[in-house]
Amino acid sequence: MNWKKESLRDAYGTALVELGKARSEIVVLDADLSSSTKTSMFAKAFPDRFFNVGIAEQNMMSIAAGLAYCGKIPFVSTFAVFATGRAYDQVRQSISYPRLNVRIVATHSGLSVGGDGASHQMCEDIGLMRSMPNMCIIAPCDAPQTKKVIHAVVDYTGPVYVRLVRQELPTITADMDFKIGQADVLADGSDISIISTGSMVSTALLASMELKKQGVSARVINMHTIKPIDLKTILKCARETAGIVTVEEHTVTTGLGAAVASVTAEHVPCTVKRIGVPDIFGESGEPDALLEKYGLTVENIVRKAKEILEVRK
Repeated sequence: MNWKKESLRDAYGTALVELGKARSEIVVLDADLSSSTKTSMFAKAFPDRFFNVGIAEQNMMSIAAGLAYCGKIPFVSTFAVFATGRAYDQVRQSISYPRLNVRIVATHSGLSVGGDGASHQMCEDIGLMRSMPNMCIIAPCDAPQTKKVIHAVVDYTGPVYVRLVRQELPTITADMDFKIGQADVLADGSDISIISTGSMVSTALLASMELKKQGVSARVINMHTIKPIDLKTILKCARETAGIVTVEEHTVTTGLGAAVASVTAEHVPCTVKRIGVPDIFGESGEPDALLEKYGLTVENIVRKAKEILEVRK
């Protein structure tokens, strides 16, 4: 497909500046990575409302909590491995427990940070945040959706974790609306359902096109909101198609696949094949090579979908 590719991080920075012009209560914090997270755009426009705390992610979360207590709306950014791993205790105790209006927007999630290797490839962040009461989790699939997400979370009550990736992604939702907790049906189908999130949504769409060539009608769901998850859409897929394939750039043990499987197991049991990072750490390599090694490809999605259909014959 000849899709235009755009940076989710640039879209985030642009949205922050747009919001900063309209809402004086918005403040932004970063941990010495503003050129990478693109909060530098906000810093340039509103230097008096931008705080670089240095390499002190735990302290940054506590500061954000204090600002939220005072009526500010803090957007806090760093890499995903630091936002959810290093600062987990502060996020839990100071932000999520008191249900404060802090927006944690983490970049460089998943395998595709590439050469930085396992120490920076955060593939457990959705799981960490998903297990935390009060936390809302959103993983936009392209730049336009990222802008809509940032605008939408401003007035959300409670903490929010927004998961962004380093690489540019194909633009596929330019003309679509966004609503927290309501999944997007990107392609309708009656044979199999493919539920994906974040960076893998465009790959899921390409897989549906390949399946169509092979006579298989695949429904594609963009599950941008992992929590609160869209139960209605998942159960509709479980009832109306032969099974579900989930696709995510995250560990399958605690991410989207686990969330979908828990919903179907309790309400409408069906076959769920989970594609993602297995229960191992990542490794250094080129992003595309890593995605191929871990099966995050069109070919593997097609294979798993056909496995489900073969069982149902």
